[in-house]
Amino acid sequence: MARKRNQAASAGPSYQLELLDSLYNNSPIAFAVIDRNGRFVDINRDPSDMVGYSKEEMKGRSFATMVEAESHELTKKIFNRTLNGEKCEQDIRIVHKQGRSIDLNIQTSPLVRRNKTIGILVFIQDISDRKRSLERIRYMAYYDDMTGLPNRRYFSNRLDEKLKAARENATRIAVCYLDVDHFKLVNASFGRDFGDMLLLQIAERLSRSLTEPGDLARMEGDEFAACFDRLAGDGDVKRRLDELMSVLVEPFELNGVPVYITVSIGVAVCDDGSEDAATLLKRADTALHRVKENGKNDYMLHHGDMDHIALHKLTIQHEMRRALLNKEFLLYYQPQYDLASSQIVGMEALVRWNHPERGLVSPGEFIPAAEESGIIVPLGDWVIEEACKQNKAWQDAGMPKIPVSVNLSMRQFSQRNLTDKVNEILQQTGLESRYLELEITESMTMDVERASQCLKELTDLGVNISIDDFGTGYSSFHYLKNLPIARLKIDRSFVRDIQQDPNDAAIVAAIIAMAHNLQLQVIAEGVETEKQVLFLRSHRCDEMQGYFGSPPLSSAGVQELLLEKHNRPALPLFH
Repeated sequence: MARKRNQAASAGPSYQLELLDSLYNNSPIAFAVIDRNGRFVDINRDPSDMVGYSKEEMKGRSFATMVEAESHELTKKIFNRTLNGEKCEQDIRIVHKQGRSIDLNIQTSPLVRRNKTIGILVFIQDISDRKRSLERIRYMAYYDDMTGLPNRRYFSNRLDEKLKAARENATRIAVCYLDVDHFKLVNASFGRDFGDMLLLQIAERLSRSLTEPGDLARMEGDEFAACFDRLAGDGDVKRRLDELMSVLVEPFELNGVPVYITVSIGVAVCDDGSEDAATLLKRADTALHRVKENGKNDYMLHHGDMDHIALHKLTIQHEMRRALLNKEFLLYYQPQYDLASSQIVGMEALVRWNHPERGLVSPGEFIPAAEESGIIVPLGDWVIEEACKQNKAWQDAGMPKIPVSVNLSMRQFSQRNLTDKVNEILQQTGLESRYLELEITESMTMDVERASQCLKELTDLGVNISIDDFGTGYSSFHYLKNLPIARLKIDRSFVRDIQQDPNDAAIVAAIIAMAHNLQLQVIAEGVETEKQVLFLRSHRCDEMQGYFGSPPLSSAGVQELLLEKHNRPALPLFH
């Protein structure tokens, strides 16, 4: 063992030279020797694949001549520190012989001989690919890949920076949340590829209205956000919004077809930069939802009440889910009267919510929230089942056999298994199908093919179909002629003023005549006065419903009314 150590020691200088020679020629990392004046003295391997210059071209060349201007001063400082004995590391950018930029990582060490620094040893790695990868990752993190616009993360960060500047300068900022109206219809009509093409064109046009590229972002889907700063007042905000909407007036072209686009915009304004980006975006989004509820193709500035309304709506939706589980809903029934005989000939089921703290909640308050959230579907199913169960109970108790009518929501009507659900409910409750009537709105018939199939399936079960609120929606004679509809319900807005408004009187008379010519029955809603009853009778309206006959009643109230009026007219017989 001792002999081996002595042999290694005796071979030390030779071994070290061989090791250094091997490192010099075979090192995977390029390194160069730079003299005190910054010129290349030597380099361990052919640098042409990295910088385009050969070894011969590099020798004697000043390192500074290869460094890009933006890295020049930094490189000079690094070299000076190294000559003073420091080891340094830095990313710099140099220029390839062919003119393109290269990102390098350099690590420098003093080159010392006899305790004197005679130059610099520079270890060099090409990090261009790594830089490009990092840049790509950064792009994916902060930019939308399809439109090239900043994404939500980038926009939020930039907005926070603008708000900080606004606080320092006491300037006003407006944030806009924008949604393309009816974009799903474009996808359905042309396909998603054309939808993406449209979003690209929209992004390009919107960019025209904004002074800086980062002021517009694609948030998700067909939603964009924009930022206006340096605003003079409300008039300036509205002017900028009008400009933003005006660039979309001209039609876009998709597959040779001109497509007109409108947008809805919610706006939140911050006067002093005191808010953060998340709060402003939330307020703008809240205002956007209000615009969409009001018919779209408009803009609206956020105000304080909107937050309360949104929270109230969210609270109602949460409480409604609980109410379904706790059986807090109940049905009231409003009698329907035959105008010729004055007898009760039907009932309309009306849902009520018996809130444990607020008592009876108005349907006008909770039905819109139920429709928006989708709770209307299980709630609507419960209404049909409860109405059928109650009607069967009345019949079993000896009450007159009359139909009960139930309103269908658009979401219910859109469900593919609606007929199966109705059939299952009829089977479970034992109610004959002819004693159930389903009321749909005119807008549900716009998809004629879908409506025809669904209504045919329901009428094949024996269920009757009526059109509710006739005259306020689609109002097409086509569906009246081609769909299996039994009767029309004239909307209360026409009935209310038939004695005072000749136009309403003419509309009601025309609806009755038209319906009879199509072999349809007619029922008038919202009848409240004797004069209205006389008018309807004189024009041979079939039935009526309203407070003149009876307000909506509980199930017990209905049973009492049916027993009381069982053998005599339920309405006065006017002459």
